[in-house]
Amino acid sequence: MTEDDTPNPALLPAGLRDVLPPDAETEAHAVEAVMGVFARHGYERVKPPLMEFEDSLIQGAGGAVADQTFRLMDPVSQRMMGLRADTTPQIARIAATRLATAPRPLRLSYAGQCLRVRGNQLAPDRQIAQAGIELIGADTPEADAEVVAVATEALAAVGLARISVDLTMPTLAPALIAHAIPDAEVRGKLARALDRKDAAAVTRHGGPLAATLTTLLLAAGPAKGALDALRAADLPEETRQIAERLADTVHAVRLRAPALRLTVDPVEFRGFRYHTGVALTVYAPGRNEELGRGGRYLSHDGEPATGMTLYPDAILRAAPPYATRPRCYVPSGESGAAAREAGFATVAGLAPVPDDAAEARRLNCTHVLRSGTPTALE
Repeated sequence: MTEDDTPNPALLPAGLRDVLPPDAETEAHAVEAVMGVFARHGYERVKPPLMEFEDSLIQGAGGAVADQTFRLMDPVSQRMMGLRADTTPQIARIAATRLATAPRPLRLSYAGQCLRVRGNQLAPDRQIAQAGIELIGADTPEADAEVVAVATEALAAVGLARISVDLTMPTLAPALIAHAIPDAEVRGKLARALDRKDAAAVTRHGGPLAATLTTLLLAAGPAKGALDALRAADLPEETRQIAERLADTVHAVRLRAPALRLTVDPVEFRGFRYHTGVALTVYAPGRNEELGRGGRYLSHDGEPATGMTLYPDAILRAAPPYATRPRCYVPSGESGAAAREAGFATVAGLAPVPDDAAEARRLNCTHVLRSGTPTALE
């Protein structure tokens, strides 16, 4: 290997990146602000390990992200282990095992990093920060509404007061298709058409459902119009119950957060495959990037649960800039205690220098300590 062939130590694998100052501090501040809101609503923090045995990691809800899970051999136990691709399945495991006897409903929160095998065009990062809540042991619209309301308050704590929440029922379209379309190949084509929002293909493959599905597809938007279309649709009883649960959840959210912008997509079913009921996606106005995602699922032992995972990286891209602490240079031999109490980050000089102001500028400080007082640099 020649000198020119030496790998660049700053080069990282695709989808991975270093977070540098001040962004790392900003992210930490946002996560703690969000976690503080969760704690005030009674959600107790847990910290699952970054990796665990593969068979437990992909059990239950974890099976939905099995294809995104990095695997490696544990040299101690000689068993396969997996790096978590999503934290929710781990919380479900904790609830069903370590906290199986805790009173229900169980409210848990978490924050940490996840690693995925691949990103996508819209979200190329493979290491993803998450901060979320899980409400386990309650299967009611009020529980779904609590998760939405708490997540909304958490986002407001980092400056995102104007958000929208899109509600879907991932089980509705598959149940409707399974009831009316006997041919598996046609069902697959129809599902792909719905996934692509292709109204012409829905009409072509929908058979007896063509008119209903096209109407529901085009009704996606503000909650009232979408729910009116669902009520007017000719749905079999099982699917009607699914639609009514969606409407009940919207009503419960309205009671908790009357000013929140709600949209409904009646036939959307994308997302994590472990969602068994109302699913939730959070957006900021004018941005296509998801700030968070959640919804209803079953815990490891079949216990009903719902939750919301927020994505700090995306939140920071949408939130107003965070003002970091101003930096004050403290000349060698002086105490910076008063400056720290005044809200400054102090940078101590380790030896006398000819020009304190020049040294302060070199170290990216905005102030220098003079006679015990932080003084702005000219």
